[in-house]
Formats: sequence, C-alpha cells, structure tokens
Amino acid sequence: MKIVIASDHGGFELKQHIMTYLNELGHEYTDLGCFDAASMDYPDIAFPAAEAVASGEYERGILICGTGIGVSICANKVIGVRCALCGDVLSAELTRLHNDSNMLAMGGRIIGVETAKAIVRAWLGTEFLGGRHARRLAKIAAYEAAEDGLPEM
Repeated sequence: MKIVIASDHGGFELKQHIMTYLNELGHEYTDLGCFDAASMDYPDIAFPAAEAVASGEYERGILICGTGIGVSICANKVIGVRCALCGDVLSAELTRLHNDSNMLAMGGRIIGVETAKAIVRAWLGTEFLGGRHARRLAKIAAYEAAEDGLPEM
C-alpha cells in the first residue's frame, strides 16, 4: 500500500516511530515533513498530504500533530478526503469498516507509541464493509460535488 505521512513539530517524534513501524509492516511511504522538531504550522503539511491522497497519488495518509485535531480539520477541508482522528484501536477499525477513511490523524502528545502502532495496524488492516455504508459515502460525495447548496438526497 502506498502511504503518505506527515507531521508538525508536535507529532515529529511519534512520526519517526510510525515510519519505522511502516517499514516493519512492509508498506511503501513518503514523508512530506516536517523533518525536525522545529516549530512549524500544521496546515503546511496537512494540506499537501491530503491533496496527495485525494488525487490518488497515495492510497492512504497518516497525519500527526500534537493532538491530531488541527491536521484532521485541515485534511477534511480537501474534497475526497475522509480523515479520522483516532486515539484507540476500535475507532480505527470502525472508521475503516463504516467510513472508508483514507486518512488517519493521531495526537503525538496524546497517545503513546505502542497505542499508535496498534491503531495504525488496525487502520491499515481493516477493509471497508460497503453495503449501507457505501450509500452514506455516496451522499457525502454528492454534497461535495454540489455547486448550489445541498443536493437532492
């Protein structure tokens, strides 16, 4: 699976651990930054990573900031991205099963390394259920595509 990963300074340390873990799992990834722990603005990494997933260049993306909140807000502004902020394994599984999330956000100051690894393993290893959940995603896509307000549902 082709994955893009990015963090701000608040997620830099956890990102290093997750990249090592992705190597262990055998996944191909690209790091879009940041490349050290110097302070930087999370939109500067979140928007390019989300755009890379939305364009299809990458199948999935992982974003990490201090809480995961800022990067998830940014990512979800990009049409076609479904970014889920997860702090536990069950949420990671359910967001793949029900929401077909294509981006994962985590908080480097909120969760520990082993929890983050378990979240990543569950998120990468869980497939979308489809069925009634696909109908709901189609409604999101229709909303994103509508130019003049809410589409007919």
